[in-house]
Amino acid sequence: MIRAHLDKVLTVLIAGVLAGLVLAGAALPVALVFGIGFSALSTPYSELPNTLRTPPTAQRSNLYANDGTTLITSFYEEDRVDVPLQEVAPVMRQAIVAAEDTRFYEHSGVDLRGVARAFTVNQRDGQTRQGASTLTMQYVRNVLSSDPRLSEKQRKAATEVSTARKVQEMRYALALERELNKEDILVRYLNIAYFGAGAYGIAAASKRFFSKSPADLTLAEAALLAGLVRSPHTDEPINGDADAALARRAYVLDRMVETGQVPADVAARAKAEPLNLRPSETPNDCTAVPGEHNDWGFFCDWFTRWWSAQPAFGATADERQRALRRGGYSIVTSLDPAVQRATVEQVLSVYPKTDRRAAPTAVIQPGTGRVLAMAVNRTYSVDENPDGGENYPNTVNQLVAGGGTIEGYQAGSTFKLFTMLAALEAGLPLRTEYDAPGRLVTNFPVTGEASCGGRWCPENASVSLDGRHDMWSAFGRSVNTYFAWLIERVGADRVVEMAQRLGIVFRSESDARLAREGAKEWGPFTLGVSATTPLDLAGAYAAVAAEGTWCAPLPVVSVTDAAGRPVAAGRPDCRQVLDTDVARAAADAARCPVGDQSMYQGCDGGTAESLRQRLGRPVAGKTGSSERYATETVVAFTPQLAVATMATNPDDPRDAVGQAVQSRLVAAVGEVLSFGLRDEPVRDFVPPSERIAYEVTGPRTGN
Repeated sequence: MIRAHLDKVLTVLIAGVLAGLVLAGAALPVALVFGIGFSALSTPYSELPNTLRTPPTAQRSNLYANDGTTLITSFYEEDRVDVPLQEVAPVMRQAIVAAEDTRFYEHSGVDLRGVARAFTVNQRDGQTRQGASTLTMQYVRNVLSSDPRLSEKQRKAATEVSTARKVQEMRYALALERELNKEDILVRYLNIAYFGAGAYGIAAASKRFFSKSPADLTLAEAALLAGLVRSPHTDEPINGDADAALARRAYVLDRMVETGQVPADVAARAKAEPLNLRPSETPNDCTAVPGEHNDWGFFCDWFTRWWSAQPAFGATADERQRALRRGGYSIVTSLDPAVQRATVEQVLSVYPKTDRRAAPTAVIQPGTGRVLAMAVNRTYSVDENPDGGENYPNTVNQLVAGGGTIEGYQAGSTFKLFTMLAALEAGLPLRTEYDAPGRLVTNFPVTGEASCGGRWCPENASVSLDGRHDMWSAFGRSVNTYFAWLIERVGADRVVEMAQRLGIVFRSESDARLAREGAKEWGPFTLGVSATTPLDLAGAYAAVAAEGTWCAPLPVVSVTDAAGRPVAAGRPDCRQVLDTDVARAAADAARCPVGDQSMYQGCDGGTAESLRQRLGRPVAGKTGSSERYATETVVAFTPQLAVATMATNPDDPRDAVGQAVQSRLVAAVGEVLSFGLRDEPVRDFVPPSERIAYEVTGPRTGN
């Protein structure tokens, strides 16, 4: 009650002395001085702007690897992260009070003695030399000027030199001090103040200038930082004026002696210390990943694309990106540094960074969609390429996941999986037999070299493949005419829909148009003429590994906001898209290409038979070659891991990679699987039912 009465008296006195305070010699109108009532200057806390009651300070978001501690990079507009007061060294708290408001613990938000002193000095000198802003008033001004919800005009008004603005600051400061204790106000101030060199808040400043946490600051360091908030743009010692910074440090130390916070001899020793700066910069955005881990940049880039598509972070992509750079999120990604390192090593064994051809590779976890690694033999950089090319040797284009200018690459016979799944779902068993000729003239209309009288007529890669096959042997040995016959029997539109159901995205406009308007006649689709990416392929095959559960590729394990609350967007987005038995049957046939054996002993050869022996555990997968071996693809999976890699020239599709590279891809995929599964138990695939293996049935769906 007494304090409230004193505050009311104080507000009336403030109005009087403000007459000459803010603008040198400018007087408040008499009506203002005597007409302001208690309601005008004593704003109730409940009526304060939301931004003051719950300050929306911009904080950096940190992106970590899957261990939760290895920093990949940060995202921020202002380098800031809030810390509790107990994580700030006591000497830092003392220094900031000594520097900015020695009577902080004595006043109620507005220091009448300071106002009177400022009035006297300003009247004497004829200009504004002292503003009498308490630490609480400074906090109010900082919050209002940094509110991300305000327009530029509103933010400018919050810092203009005017009587109206000063009165508002005082009103708000008085209200805050009625509700918050001094420690609350002090920590809020420390977390919002700008210390220069891009560092907002005491945690960022401690790291920026001394590469340490605020809890570990020494007296000399604390005094230096406290001295910077008065003129952070000019006095900071990294890019500004080191002598001015030292002078301000000495001033703060003197004030600490005057207020009894520090003995004179201790302050003198602190004054004598050199600056002892250990500056460090917080990485910002994907191009700032640690140099020794440049390959993480492609994963980081894909993460930002994923983030921009999540409604949980805003209504538009722009809002979501602002949230990332201001929201103070802690993001634990799915990136496994060890698996990433192993994947990079294998990619470089296929093509070095000096090769114009690329081997983009993705590693994904079935059942969650979490991506453990994304690698390609390129440097993640915006630096200009020597020959003006777009993707060699430097690029920030998404060669692994697609998007932007990257539509993807033809994956060849790996797309036969979708035809087999559609046939199994339609009720055709694995034992479905067909006498596959060397060339098959279909009813699908095409033009060009693959046309026989206007009809698509694919050939087998070798005469040794001609003859009677079922799904096991046809998938294992990659018999083109068998799958041309099968897609014609099942319906190309059902095969295209199957691919889309398993996450294949048509980024090429021509592919998308065919999928929309000409899917029924798109027979060549079964041979992988549509562009795709390693990430899409790995996700599709992972759905088979997970017995029909497709999960959207996911770059995170968890996302928590600045208050430590989990965000739902970090959870797997999975759905059952295939009947379980259909998926098991497809996995059984997919054991054939990679040298494994089906549960029903149906395999009689494959295109990558060394993989099973190399891996030493049950495995399934498929190889694919596009027309004239322009690209080569290998996908392999176990119940716990799926890997897809492609050989291509992203800048020149006419530069055929050749069939010989396929063996290197097979070896690389095997090594990645072996390393990624090093601590995992050996798991076998669940056998499909005898019915789906041998009997014609009705349609089976899981979606």
